[in-house]
Amino acid sequence: MRAQFITIEGQDGAGKSTNMAFIKSFLESRNIPVYTTREPGGTKLGEQLREILLYGTDVNCDDMTELLLMFASRSQHLNEVIYPRLKAGTWVVCDRFTDATYAYQGAGRGVCFDHIEVLENLVQKQFRPILTFVLDIPLDVARSRGASDHGDRFEKQLDPFKLRVREYYLSLCHEQSDRVKYIDASLDIEQVQAQITQQLEMLLEIVDAQ
Repeated sequence: MRAQFITIEGQDGAGKSTNMAFIKSFLESRNIPVYTTREPGGTKLGEQLREILLYGTDVNCDDMTELLLMFASRSQHLNEVIYPRLKAGTWVVCDRFTDATYAYQGAGRGVCFDHIEVLENLVQKQFRPILTFVLDIPLDVARSRGASDHGDRFEKQLDPFKLRVREYYLSLCHEQSDRVKYIDASLDIEQVQAQITQQLEMLLEIVDAQ
């Protein structure tokens, strides 16, 4: 079975970390080797850039600089971590990837989508995830579950920014439904993971048939 790349997206408070661990456990129970990682980050350089991007309060990072740093981190991540592991037969599950760039820097910040697409094609060429989960949760539910408005630079954004991000993710689920799967993360964890399990089982059937 050829190794595959899966991503998990969604706003803070949607349960990405919990469900990424669930995906890893599900695949390992099928004797599939799995490596989990995150963006921005995933490498020594990427984690340093993550610190700047999320917590660099003393750095005046404009929107285009932020976009370029995201793709700098991604380029290093792909070549140092993701590609080698996939080549070695290990599945990779990543907390956020390029869909997050379109959501946060594009829809959220207002950076031109065409500029993001140019960088996407430059850094990734034709490489895309085979499956992306979007964990969707309303802002009020996220707050009731402990999501903070006082954390990193993105968590501190006002509600209009967060709503634009959410709306982009919802549109992505509609426009790229073959790859991007909507998960109602406002439900109980058992119901959320039942949705994820269904999609993973369908993916394994497809990969087995290849």
